Amino acid sequence: MSANRKTRVAVIFGGRSSEHAVSCVSAGSVLRAIDRSVYEVVPIGISTEGRWVLGVDDPDRLVIRDGKLPEVDSTRPAVVLPGDPTTRALSVFDESQPSGALGDLDVVFPVLHGPYGEDGTIQGLLELADIPYVGSGVLSSAVSMDKAHMKVALAGAGLPVGDYVVVTTRRWATDNAAVRAEIAALGWPVFVKPARAGSSVGITKVKRAEDLDAGMAEARAWDPKVIVEATVIGREIECGVLEGEHSADGVQGAPEASVTAEIRVLGNREFYDFEAKYLDDSTELTVPADISDEVAATVRALSVKAFEALSCESLARVDFFVCADGSVLVNEVNTMPGFTPVSMFPRMWSATGVDYPTLIDRLLRTALQRRSGLR
Repeated sequence: MSANRKTRVAVIFGGRSSEHAVSCVSAGSVLRAIDRSVYEVVPIGISTEGRWVLGVDDPDRLVIRDGKLPEVDSTRPAVVLPGDPTTRALSVFDESQPSGALGDLDVVFPVLHGPYGEDGTIQGLLELADIPYVGSGVLSSAVSMDKAHMKVALAGAGLPVGDYVVVTTRRWATDNAAVRAEIAALGWPVFVKPARAGSSVGITKVKRAEDLDAGMAEARAWDPKVIVEATVIGREIECGVLEGEHSADGVQGAPEASVTAEIRVLGNREFYDFEAKYLDDSTELTVPADISDEVAATVRALSVKAFEALSCESLARVDFFVCADGSVLVNEVNTMPGFTPVSMFPRMWSATGVDYPTLIDRLLRTALQRRSGLR
């Protein structure tokens, strides 16, 4: 990177997953917070069809307004990032104009949630292109996105997880009676979820055996692999983790945990679904969580342990259930949590003393400090 220019960061958002709109809102907040005296920003949108386009650097276009969700304008000029480590050049293709290079990228912030962005796919492209990026690597992203494999990895590291049953298409078709018996053994109600989706889409709270088929059909509409989880009676507590910064002599520090936060679902909603998260006021978010110092310390310690067990990098949000007897279960790990104005991850770090612009700057700096690939 030339000493006489700013660090060029590509903010990538949108994508093909059900969390397209959430990604757009997150990106709007990130674009608004980036220090333009330090960073030159190139916004890149990925349409719902998967088309990469040159975005508009206008955060006000990436907000939920009057209940309408934002989305990437697929008619914008197309861009391409070659998976070529000899160049980090981003090129734009406009049918009305000659193609041209936008210049080399120094770092990428893929503000993408869910499949085709948070699951190791774009991370693999960036590794091929040898471009530093915010977030976990290919393996960690993929494992954390798959709730079934995530639970196996967490349990293998000695972390407490709830009871669950994994249902593949083959098992549901060829061993249906046994699968139903395993699910019934969890006790009703159960939560039937797509194994690799986010933002609580495709999730059903199934209260009796007669409703299982409908719940399975809803989950399988999003993912052929389904995870069925036993109901846990407890408070929903979250904690943010940041990768440790490097010292002056290049030694990386240990991961750091934020203060905790609590989510309470109000009214008639039975769980924290997409509408509760983003479209209405049916949730109460408390930061810091009103829990004992002892439980908070346990949650924070387990958050760091989960971060390291899954080989996470940059950041993660770890979600827990805290039961009445004080026991703690890890629910899931999110390697690219939301960055919207109501998202818990930036709110927890703000309460810890790291405000939003400082948080974004830290994520970009630590991404630039890390080596890409195996070198």
